[in-house]
Amino acid sequence: MRRLALVLLLPLAFGACNQAADVVGAVAGGGAALTSGNPALAIGVGIGVRTVTAAGIRYVVRIRQGAAQDEVAAVIGSLAPGEVRRWRIRHTIPLGNEAGEVRLVREIDNALAPCREALFSVEDEGERQWFLATACRQGETWKWAAAEPAVPRWGSLQ
Repeated sequence: MRRLALVLLLPLAFGACNQAADVVGAVAGGGAALTSGNPALAIGVGIGVRTVTAAGIRYVVRIRQGAAQDEVAAVIGSLAPGEVRRWRIRHTIPLGNEAGEVRLVREIDNALAPCREALFSVEDEGERQWFLATACRQGETWKWAAAEPAVPRWGSLQ
């Protein structure tokens, strides 16, 4: 069972999240074909395992994205206008740890909740990219409200 888990998780260790579900489904389908000799069963197993693996990967990515967004939002909430502060996220599994800087641009008063707009950077291999984010107060904490540009341009934080 441990070997099977290792085979299923191996693609994730190499950062191939986009292809991990396909690889795991193919391996499971191939294993089912070898053990059963029934191609229909093998296809069903492969598709089922691929679907479950893809859903699991999406869930983990959403949790990690949420943690990074919460960290940036917390820093936005703690800043005074014009102040600059560093942010950093450290995940339990140290893949995708991010860091950067947050600059509060303006405060937005509205009837629903106080919000703040800030520039934040994401540092990757010595390069820094800047993005715009909005965080709003939700009870005692600050939560991510909106961000530009969209995911394909700046990674997995949105």
